Amino acid sequence: MVVDDHPMWREGVARDLGERGLDVVATAGDGAAAARIAPAVRPDVVVMDLQMPHLDGAGATAAILEVLPDTRVLVLSASAEQGDVLGAVRAGAAGYLVKSAQVSELVDAVERTAAGQAVFGPELAGLVLGEFRRREREGGTGGPELTARETEVLRFVAKGMTARRIADRLGLSHRTVENHVQNVLRKLQLANRVELTRYAIEQGLDADT
Repeated sequence: MVVDDHPMWREGVARDLGERGLDVVATAGDGAAAARIAPAVRPDVVVMDLQMPHLDGAGATAAILEVLPDTRVLVLSASAEQGDVLGAVRAGAAGYLVKSAQVSELVDAVERTAAGQAVFGPELAGLVLGEFRRREREGGTGGPELTARETEVLRFVAKGMTARRIADRLGLSHRTVENHVQNVLRKLQLANRVELTRYAIEQGLDADT
């Protein structure tokens, strides 16, 4: 399923994917429409834009995954801003790709996402590393931390290395490298919820108003 508020871009992506053998079951022009349509068509992968009217990509991602937990969301956005990338990951996106990517990269990313792998480009890896380092500088938050191996894998990803190259470099299997990346994504989402809950309690935001 392809979700984007720009008709030419949306139809172009759907056409490119279809011409390369992928079955595009639906398209949607905004996040709210995507959240309505997805339960009916039950896509394996949603290619999701971020900046959209009515409901943005992060909100649509969370809404779709609440109903279809087995569906995987690959964000395809023009933005590589830290807030957008981390917001998408925290909403449950399995991967993030910028719109400057080649069609071959998009097709590969969709296929990897469908196979349960984390599409984790250099931009996202660098931002996630920066996020964990920020927490360390601030004295930690009580949330989960990265293991030495996870940090090592992320550093290689941030340098633009593929999972297969990293596996060869570290003497690991390709699947093990992908698992490390998946663990980092899960930790980031969990840490965010822990931090948000703690902040709300500390600020009295959990009290009735």
